Amino acid sequence: MSTPDRRPRRTFAVISHPDAGKSTLTEALALHARAIQEAGAVHGKSGRKGTVSDWMEMEQQRGISITSAALQFEYDGHVINLVDTPGHSDFSEDTYRVLSAVDSAVMLVDAARGMEPQTLKLFKVCALRGIPVITVINKWDRPGLDPLELMDLIEQQIGLRPTPITWPVGESGDFKGVLDRTTGEFVQYTRTAGGATIAPERRMGSDEALEVEGDLWAVAVDGDELLAADGADHDQEAFLAGRTTPVMFASALLNFGVAQLLERLLELAPAPHALETVEGTPREVDDDFSAFVFKVQSGMNAAHRDRLAYARVCSGTFERGMVVTHGPSGKPFATKYAQAVFGRELSSVETASPGDIIGLVNANALRVGDTVYVGDPVTYPPIATFAPEHFVTCTASDISKDKQFRKGVEQLDQEGVVQVLRSDLRGDRSPVLAAVGPMQFEVVQARMEAEFNCPVRLSPLGFALARRTDKDALDVLSTIRGVEVLERRDGSLLALFPDQWRATKTERDHPDITLEALAAG
Repeated sequence: MSTPDRRPRRTFAVISHPDAGKSTLTEALALHARAIQEAGAVHGKSGRKGTVSDWMEMEQQRGISITSAALQFEYDGHVINLVDTPGHSDFSEDTYRVLSAVDSAVMLVDAARGMEPQTLKLFKVCALRGIPVITVINKWDRPGLDPLELMDLIEQQIGLRPTPITWPVGESGDFKGVLDRTTGEFVQYTRTAGGATIAPERRMGSDEALEVEGDLWAVAVDGDELLAADGADHDQEAFLAGRTTPVMFASALLNFGVAQLLERLLELAPAPHALETVEGTPREVDDDFSAFVFKVQSGMNAAHRDRLAYARVCSGTFERGMVVTHGPSGKPFATKYAQAVFGRELSSVETASPGDIIGLVNANALRVGDTVYVGDPVTYPPIATFAPEHFVTCTASDISKDKQFRKGVEQLDQEGVVQVLRSDLRGDRSPVLAAVGPMQFEVVQARMEAEFNCPVRLSPLGFALARRTDKDALDVLSTIRGVEVLERRDGSLLALFPDQWRATKTERDHPDITLEALAAG
């Protein structure tokens, strides 16, 4: 029997609006933890090397994250499980699934743009799930907003009291370092070529800092005193309760401020804790082993038809090879090929503890939201499915590839890349794909061709929203022009409407039928 790893865990996600530097920060954290030797991002998107977490060809071509990726590494006696999430709003569902598997989040804010729409959406998801948020003001090496103005924006737009832990020395675009508000010291940064290696740091007291930076240090000290007078100091209880957000200033591209963020994550971010089950009772971290699947991903290795289920360990100790019970089916599930995940790099894992993310290989029976466990049965609350707003029919370009087509569509449905809707009228050769954003359809086309050698045609449909309904409403809905009812993989019946007006009129004219709104994307 393997010896359990008792080192403390920190499991968190990085969330942001597109192009706020999320994947760059992810790699900078791994770099500072010595998990990688050189950051895989350089200034600008064209010609940049792919980051460790951005492994799909589409991600590398476009310079954006379109799927979540997990990285596990060690730092200062801790095990860190970091999940890089898609920033683009079209992939909100993937991010939502990730946020069901973490204990805290780092919210990245662009110094020049402030709080952007997708950042606000993701914060609301964190608030809904009770996830404490640490805010990082990124790109301070470029011109941007005044730091006090950014604090006001955060408080006004997300309702959390910002409590800066570091304060910038030098205005945005002229980043010299930070004032550590805990110690009062100046942390001075030195640039490295392209930010590819860890930026050297030097700590100095206030008197020396004044000699070195003069007025820039004096302005930072004035800002610190103003924050203290306003009571904007960190309070751990208020942070964990979701009333405040610690704030730090950084440049992920230059690796400035990254070491401080890692240190404060270990200090402030909550450790794995008991999770509530659907029965309303907690599953304590030292109970028998349990985990839930929050993501299924295929095609990570072009040389193999791999299928990886990402599972968050919730309780107990996982040991490779143990036989667990698959919650939905009640059947045994062997874990001989369990993996530790670092981007798309996999390595065998012998044991895992609460908070860890493990990869279960070739787990064809596992679906997003499934639970696996040892001992007493456990089911964790389901992961919400977002309301789709874009709909297309999907057909194989070559009808002789029907087998590949069906297999590919089924796999992408199980992964949650899109929602696949079917009906007897349309049949399996022309299912409807439903998505939060149109870029999801581009992923379908790219993966169907690359992984299944089955190019597909997508034809837009004139629907704009969906409502959950039931069999009792079918007779009524079938008589309404422009409305169609299809079935989702989970058995839900969705009524598709061309616009909000038609949906509202149907609800008004037929108040006795079921038409429920789905979770907003």
